Amino acid sequence: MEEPLAQPDEDPVEKPQILEKLAATTTTTSETVKKVAKTVKPAAAATGSVRKRLDSKMGPGSGSGLGSTSSVMKPTLSASLKTANAVPAAARRNSTGGLPEKRQSNAGSVAGRKTSTVSGSEPVRQPVPEPRRSSLPSVVNKASSTRSSVPETRKSIPVSPVSRVSKTTPTGSSVSKQESVRRSLVKPALSASSTSSASRRIPSTSLDSSGSSGIRRSVSKLSSPSSSRSPAVSSGLRGGSLSMSLDRSASLSGRRKVGTRTPESRDSRFIVLPQVEVKAGDDVRLDLRGHRVRSLNASGLNLSANLEFVYLRDNLLSTLDGVEILKRVKVLDLSFNDFKGPGFEPLENCKALQQLYLAGNQITSLASLPQLPNLEFLSVAQNKLKSLSMASQPRLQVLAASKNKISTLKGFPYLPVLEHLRVEENPILKMSHLEAASILLVGPTLKKFNDRDLSREELAIAKRYPAQTALCIRDGWEFCRPDHAAESTFRFLVEQWKDKLPSGYLLKEASVDQPSEEDACRCHFTFVQDGTLSTDPQLVLKYQWFMGERMLSNFAAIPDATGEIYWPKHEDIGKILKVECTPLLGETNYPSIFVISSPVSPGSGIPKVVNLEIRGELVEGNVIRGYAEVAWCGGTPGKGVASWLRRKWNSSPVVIAGAEDEEYRLAIDDIDSSLVFMYTPVTEEGAKGEPQYKYTDFVKAAHPSVSNVRIIGDAVEGCTIKGVGDYLGGREGPSKFEWLREKDTGGFLQVSTGTSEFTLTKEDVGRRMAFVYIPTNFEGQEGESVSIVTDVVKQAPPKVTNVKIIGELRENSKITVTGIVTGGTEGSSRVQWFKTRSSILDGEKDLEALSTSKIAKAFRIPLGAVGYRIVAKFTPTTQDGESGEPAYAISDRAVETLPPSLNFLSITGDYTEDGILTASYGYIGGHEGKSIYNWYLHEVETDSGSLIPEVSGLLQYRITKDAIGKFISFQCTPIRDDGIKGEPRSCMGQERFRPGSPRLLSLQIVGNAVEGATLSVDKKYWGGEEGDSVFRWFRTSSDGIQSEIWGATTASYMLSVEDIGFFVSVSCEPVRSDWARGPIVLSEQIGPIIPGPPTCQSLEFLGSMIEGQRVSFIASYIGGERGNCFHEWFRVKSNGVREQLSTFDFLDLTLEDVGRCIELVYTPVRQDGMKGSPSSISSDIIAPADPIGVDLEIPDCFEDEEVIPQKAYFGGQEGAGQYMWYRTKNKLHGSALIDISNACEDVVICGKTLTYTPSLEDVGSYLALYWLPTRADGECGKPLVAISNSPVVPALPVVSNVRVKELSSGVYSGEGEYFGGYEGSSLFSWYRETNEGTIILINDASSSTYEVTDSDYTCRLLFGYTPVRSDSVVGELRLSEPTDIILPELPKVEMLALTGKAVEGDVLTAVEVIPKSETQQRVWSKYKKDVRYQWFCSSEMEDRKSYEPLPTQRSCSYKVRLEDIGRCLRCECIVTDVFGRSTEPVYAETAPILPGIPKIDKLEIEGRGFHTNLYAVRGIYSGGKEGKSRIQWLRSMVGSPDLISIPGEIGRMYEANVDDVSYRLVAIYTPVREDGVEGQPVSASTDPIAVEPDVYKEVKQKLDLGSVKFEALCDKDRSKKDPSMGSLEKRVLEVNRKRIKVVKPGSKTSFPTTEIRGSYAPPFHVELFRNDQHRLRIVVDSENEVDLMVQSRHLRDVTVLVIRGLAQRFNSTSLNSLLKIET
Repeated sequence: MEEPLAQPDEDPVEKPQILEKLAATTTTTSETVKKVAKTVKPAAAATGSVRKRLDSKMGPGSGSGLGSTSSVMKPTLSASLKTANAVPAAARRNSTGGLPEKRQSNAGSVAGRKTSTVSGSEPVRQPVPEPRRSSLPSVVNKASSTRSSVPETRKSIPVSPVSRVSKTTPTGSSVSKQESVRRSLVKPALSASSTSSASRRIPSTSLDSSGSSGIRRSVSKLSSPSSSRSPAVSSGLRGGSLSMSLDRSASLSGRRKVGTRTPESRDSRFIVLPQVEVKAGDDVRLDLRGHRVRSLNASGLNLSANLEFVYLRDNLLSTLDGVEILKRVKVLDLSFNDFKGPGFEPLENCKALQQLYLAGNQITSLASLPQLPNLEFLSVAQNKLKSLSMASQPRLQVLAASKNKISTLKGFPYLPVLEHLRVEENPILKMSHLEAASILLVGPTLKKFNDRDLSREELAIAKRYPAQTALCIRDGWEFCRPDHAAESTFRFLVEQWKDKLPSGYLLKEASVDQPSEEDACRCHFTFVQDGTLSTDPQLVLKYQWFMGERMLSNFAAIPDATGEIYWPKHEDIGKILKVECTPLLGETNYPSIFVISSPVSPGSGIPKVVNLEIRGELVEGNVIRGYAEVAWCGGTPGKGVASWLRRKWNSSPVVIAGAEDEEYRLAIDDIDSSLVFMYTPVTEEGAKGEPQYKYTDFVKAAHPSVSNVRIIGDAVEGCTIKGVGDYLGGREGPSKFEWLREKDTGGFLQVSTGTSEFTLTKEDVGRRMAFVYIPTNFEGQEGESVSIVTDVVKQAPPKVTNVKIIGELRENSKITVTGIVTGGTEGSSRVQWFKTRSSILDGEKDLEALSTSKIAKAFRIPLGAVGYRIVAKFTPTTQDGESGEPAYAISDRAVETLPPSLNFLSITGDYTEDGILTASYGYIGGHEGKSIYNWYLHEVETDSGSLIPEVSGLLQYRITKDAIGKFISFQCTPIRDDGIKGEPRSCMGQERFRPGSPRLLSLQIVGNAVEGATLSVDKKYWGGEEGDSVFRWFRTSSDGIQSEIWGATTASYMLSVEDIGFFVSVSCEPVRSDWARGPIVLSEQIGPIIPGPPTCQSLEFLGSMIEGQRVSFIASYIGGERGNCFHEWFRVKSNGVREQLSTFDFLDLTLEDVGRCIELVYTPVRQDGMKGSPSSISSDIIAPADPIGVDLEIPDCFEDEEVIPQKAYFGGQEGAGQYMWYRTKNKLHGSALIDISNACEDVVICGKTLTYTPSLEDVGSYLALYWLPTRADGECGKPLVAISNSPVVPALPVVSNVRVKELSSGVYSGEGEYFGGYEGSSLFSWYRETNEGTIILINDASSSTYEVTDSDYTCRLLFGYTPVRSDSVVGELRLSEPTDIILPELPKVEMLALTGKAVEGDVLTAVEVIPKSETQQRVWSKYKKDVRYQWFCSSEMEDRKSYEPLPTQRSCSYKVRLEDIGRCLRCECIVTDVFGRSTEPVYAETAPILPGIPKIDKLEIEGRGFHTNLYAVRGIYSGGKEGKSRIQWLRSMVGSPDLISIPGEIGRMYEANVDDVSYRLVAIYTPVREDGVEGQPVSASTDPIAVEPDVYKEVKQKLDLGSVKFEALCDKDRSKKDPSMGSLEKRVLEVNRKRIKVVKPGSKTSFPTTEIRGSYAPPFHVELFRNDQHRLRIVVDSENEVDLMVQSRHLRDVTVLVIRGLAQRFNSTSLNSLLKIET
């Protein structure tokens, strides 16, 4: 596609265009076309000149046209040609990074040529590129004559290639006129769209705007078939970044410093440059591209704070000084300058910057690039960056860093909204899964990588990496496979943290659970010490949880999240959690370590219980409560389901009924039981979680106590009151009760003990009663007693008690009521009697009165009370007429009656058949219930009779026919309504039953009036037992003539042919069994009789059902006159399938019929053609015939060829016959052959099957076969014998399965299986096969055995076998398979011995023992190559079953380590010979390793050497696991062997003080193993302790003065612990060279006083306090001493050293040596 050339007087105008997607426009090239520095001629000859130079550079091999670009893959060519007056311009980097165009060498024909222009038909102006919408900006050309642009394109536009630019006229609707050219010099720009060398013809791709049609038309006109592979060429390109102003062309005329910039350094595929914003005014836009600008502070640049679009591409800038003024700049293009970086700090003022272009410089680092809050696009392509380390850019969306030297992702910045990352042509592309690593670093905002959409595979791979991967990559971790990433990143982090961890501790684990909404997320940090997993109790871990949006984001601390567990909230979903763990050892805080989680996932909605607690004291009577900590996992918190269970000892838990709340009060049943709290969380949505359980300890019984003690009952005379209370304290035992009566004189008198009930008497009236309850448990432990007092006891009204009914409760008996009346003297008490069905009294409810109320207490039971209970109502009455409350008494049972019985029993009625008898009786004995009635029949009056069950329970009986001639009796068992039975009673009938007169009640004929049908008589007889009644059948014609059918005298009759057309009737004379006759009855007629259907009445087979027999049949026909009946024979198979055989009158049975049935189907046919129903008959199973052998013949016989005799069999299915093959030297005939088994001695049985394969023994002999034919069912026939016509012929000699077998070491035997007659002198040979496959005959090896020689090693052996028959017939040579490579015997190790002791620290050495045999000695000396060792350690203590290899221990020696203690060691030895073979491993094992003698090596004391420093003991311990080793700190005077103990200093650390000055500190370390074994103590010492320099300087100054005063405080009251209580007083300490004095300062009311004064003579000394660094004690003598306190340790040290310095003449050490002062 071409753009129009600029016309004279035309002002070039630029307009920005941007592609939505650069993926279609960027391509990859396989080779780069070099640009050539060329002097540009005037416009008329510029094109031809360039083409000529290009052809000369490319050489003759490049071809005459552009069709020779097959090696270039999709090139994008663009170049800029500039003109100048007389100064040639050197070739330099193009702004677009493209390639120069190629043209044909026709320089003269190009002058004055015009090119066609193509533009969109509907040009649209575009704003400044927006990185949010497009991935990378690109250039789209426009037609400048109309100041319109080609619409924004979303895909690249491949253009059909052309080989020659023809002379055309401008086209396109957007070009309306030609403007005049203002300047005479123009700059034609050449570009070529991308082409593909793989396709010969590339169709144009349509634009997604209205300009696509015009482009297609232009391309179609320029295409040439002869140059289909040439790239398209455009001249005069003026749009975008390729157009240049006149000022730039003039400024470039003298620039030549471009020698280092190669043509291949600019590539438009990777470098994206901005287009000039033409819509902006000159006040906000600055375009100085290519003006050789060297400094931004140069005069004439006119940089101002209002500029928003600054284009400084293609200049000589090397520093950004001066750019800070551009505070409003949005687009800054600094591409193709001389920046090297760092030095980007001035950009910090450019807060509004949105697009920054730094491509094509020499930048090596972006570390100084500040954070730009609005930066959205950054291009740093074609630089020398080694990494992308820079400050975080919060709004950066596109980062283009192609064509650099980036080899690592270390320091990758935090880019929270990055969408597109480009790193093409960087060394880091060699890194596997780079795209996945970029996804991890950037996060979910990344949409494109290297100008293409993200790969699904890479996205899936990125998800497999752990959460901390991004941080590790940024810190320099080497990217690896995802399955190793978890362990690798952990090791990487541990390596970073190892110097920050507490000394002696290792980090074993650092992880965090997968966080889920509202679920417990726990972090796991595990430290180990001294090789154990037990955490030191002194080590404390502090936690802090953080929240972040991305892996590389700044995490914000979560308030109050300082525990090991954090509960993510709903708003945390999708965010990242970070946990920092700070180790705290003693008072030392170590640097924090961290772990990062994966994003918080939404909760499942199913709650789960995280923790259950039960609070409360487990004592009977207390209330305990269950607390559940629930993870709701995204669900709405609801009320869970709680329940309590009780678990007795050694039993299953049982649900406690009603205990369904969180709270539960312990009851007595819970004592000595464990309670189970079960909680099931339930959300408001109804989702239930898994129930969880929590067991308590066993519940204890409470101390015996009683509460709520009260007295039940009225305090009235005669009443019984009861004391009760609520007992608590386990099972109640024999609690004690006491009743006391109030005395007249006051107080109470005990009246009863041991019972809680008390009956009030007359003595208690007018007094109060007290009840005392002393609770006692089952073990006899008593609790505190509780008492209560009643009201004053009142006198009782009349009351009757103990009311009873006396007397026999039977009908008409007399009963009496009695009772005890209290409450005065009884008078005329009244009694009323009732009856009731109920046994329980409820007042007078359901009572029926039997009498009125009266004084009499006796009562006679009436009949109406039978079955009822008697109730007496007793109303007590005193003599004064006062009535009390009535009392009721009820009988203990219902009133009984007399036993049931009958007073008479009789039977009345007619004793004739069908008569009715009625029984009647009289009942006595109360109310009759359901009496039992039974009727009995008797043969005679004296027998017991038989029950008639049909009439049981009835009083009437109808006489049946079965009862005729028998007697009858009736039995009645009286039963009262209460179920009591009386004695049964029977009554016999008066006479036997008589039969009635015989007669017929009905008579009729049953059957069809059809010929062949059978008619029967249906009659109903009455009159005793029927005898032989007389029947007669009659035939009546249609005219009414009736005639008897002779012979038809039975109850049935079959209609025959003679009955057709007649009516048939029957008469019957009833006859009783005793020959009594009744009247004759004639039935109605039936008819007329019609002929019946043709029917086969009977069908039978004729003949034997045996194989080979002929079978026929006979059939009987009825149904009118017989017609042409037909029949069919069938064979019925076992599965029921019928097979038609024939329609003949007979059937011959064959073998196929044996075992099967024959079926005959006969179809009757009447003469008129009517067919009847077919009849069929099936035979039995056809039996086979006797077995017979028909023929037997044996063909010619050959060795090893199967002989199949020819035979014929008859007689059913042939079974497994008996066969016997005989071998005979002579051929037998006749009877000798038949009796072959007894023929002669040389007959031998050689086979017992039908076929036979002759063997070697049969050669030359005749074969005879004895055959006993046998049927399948085992039936045998007569035997047959046949003999071969000729003897067996031998086979040709052959050998098979030729093989070699090793007899012993070095001795082999050849074998083979000979066949073909008798073997003669076969030939044997041996061959040697080399590694090259050559087979060589071994001379003199002609036997079947062979002994290996040295020449056979590394070769294979073959055995040759040539078979020879006994008659000298020679067969073919056969070779065996080659043996394995012949090698000497493997070196063997007889045993492996270990030297050394299995003790920690000792060296074990493996020594192999060689067998003493001569062969092994020779093999070891001649063929042994090397011996390999491998050491193993048992996986568990004292375990000799499983061993784990020690990877680095591969020598014969091994030094036993600490971690080997208690484990067993194994050494494996493998010997390898020169042939590459290895022996089986030989092992030697040790006993469990014992710890060594504890010792300490390299003991030293660390510290700086001053008296204020901290000193620590360091050493290497060995000898098992260290126990409580002892350390003792001492002082040693320089030059003296004496040691001075420092009391209380036994730790590894020691803090020095002024007492240690000039002394050497000595630490004695006694190593002690954990089992208490001690080693030799080791000591280490320091150099003499010096005074700290600051203290030394001040002490020296004061000593030089000779007299010094110090202010101090004195504690006058040492008994007070707190000095702040006001016990401290101010003192002045005065010291000089002669004396020391402590003075109490004066005040307004007192003068200064001296408290202590003295010289330095002994016993003067100064004491220090190690636990108080502000305190010192000055002791002058035994009576004068003072405790002083100073403000700081520093002042204390100065004071003490000054005092000791001034007292030097009384010390053994001079002041100079004490203070390290040089004299």
